[in-house]
Amino acid sequence: MKSFKVISPIDNSIYVQRDYASVKDIENTIKLSNTAKLSWKTLDIAERARICNSMLDEFLKLKLQIAEEITWQMGRPNRYTLGEVNGFIDRARFMISIAKEKLATISIPEQNGSNRYIQREPLGVVFSITPWNYPYLTAVNTIIPAIMAGNVVVMKPSAQTPLTAERIHQAFLAAGLPEGVFQYLFLTHQHTDQVIAQASVDHVAFTGSVAGGHSIQKNAKKRFTSVGLELGGKDPAYVRSDADLQHAIANLVDGAYFNSGQSCCGVERIYVHQSVYDEFVEGFIDQVKQHRLGDPLDPEMTLGPMVSKKNADFIRSQIADAVQQGAEKQISNKQFEMDAGYTSYLAPQVLLNVNHSMRIMKEESFGPVVGIMKVSSDEQAIELMNDSEFGLSASIWTQDEIAASNIGQMLETGTVFMNRCDYLDPALAWVGVKNSGQGCTLSEIGYEQLTRPKSFNLKHV
Repeated sequence: MKSFKVISPIDNSIYVQRDYASVKDIENTIKLSNTAKLSWKTLDIAERARICNSMLDEFLKLKLQIAEEITWQMGRPNRYTLGEVNGFIDRARFMISIAKEKLATISIPEQNGSNRYIQREPLGVVFSITPWNYPYLTAVNTIIPAIMAGNVVVMKPSAQTPLTAERIHQAFLAAGLPEGVFQYLFLTHQHTDQVIAQASVDHVAFTGSVAGGHSIQKNAKKRFTSVGLELGGKDPAYVRSDADLQHAIANLVDGAYFNSGQSCCGVERIYVHQSVYDEFVEGFIDQVKQHRLGDPLDPEMTLGPMVSKKNADFIRSQIADAVQQGAEKQISNKQFEMDAGYTSYLAPQVLLNVNHSMRIMKEESFGPVVGIMKVSSDEQAIELMNDSEFGLSASIWTQDEIAASNIGQMLETGTVFMNRCDYLDPALAWVGVKNSGQGCTLSEIGYEQLTRPKSFNLKHV
């Protein structure tokens, strides 16, 4: 049987080895899912909530182990990984809490002797394909709402973070979830495509690259399977002349470099009004230099390795191309120097004198680098922020809420922030435009993506 290995970016050691699912494993899993969905959808929402909340209680019992596993699998400093566990719980609890109201039958006034109403019916089998960068926070966006809505779930985790699926499954088993309601498969790309195109799957939820999204959509169209896609980002920030610079600097450094910049909604380009540009840049660079790069198991480190040498080399190539075109590096690699062989460790970088002819300002980086440009007006900032194939989130740093709202109306993006960034509020819809994806997770609207309306017109004669 074909297997795969998780190479830890910490020290290039083999951390986990697992077997890929066989064709027979896949057939049995999908068959069990289709059997389980028939009874699970009839279960009262209150009972679904009880089981899901119990699952979260069981999950929390393993929180320290899970946090350390995240670090070993993808490299985030251990001082931060417990935050992902807590975020997983918070998002799940919120979506559970609103399920009964948001899934309730919609009553229509009686007309001509007809009793009329609309029910929210589960789609059936939800295939959840999750990434490595936030393996639990991305998974929970679909898994808990799908199960609360009466669907069953098959999860395909990233081959870099396979323990994610095992821990969720372990917690569901301990909570007494019926067999077949939540399962997982370790799949090759070929078998993933086959599941989407041929198996009895009713909805695909995918978080990953734009190329991956095109592949998912192509295969799903063969069966008219519904698809939710959260793809790439090149999220901009605009610092207006009236911004609280100390607050903006601290939060934008965090938004750009947290998780070594490996976040779909991480800040990758910053536009600063010319009146505060010099002061902002000076403070921003000083703040970046406070980071410490090293072993992510060391509680003193704020930056760990990127997930792989390949990903780090991609950022290095973007930076080199920008410098060749005139960009100016502001951070010396010597300050963050690592021993030879630690090729996944990448120093944070700030680039000035950049423009939109450079890859670094147009192409998704997904790493610890940001370009900063000077602008003269809100109009110029809006034009540059929209000059992107992506549109996931954008942040505006100002003390004028009316201005922030007006600018936000003009931005081609799924979420507009004022004086914050890189954040998901489960009460708000998480959605992208352009190449950042389609569909929606979280909020009450997220439940609409995981159910279909079923109308009843019952006429009395």
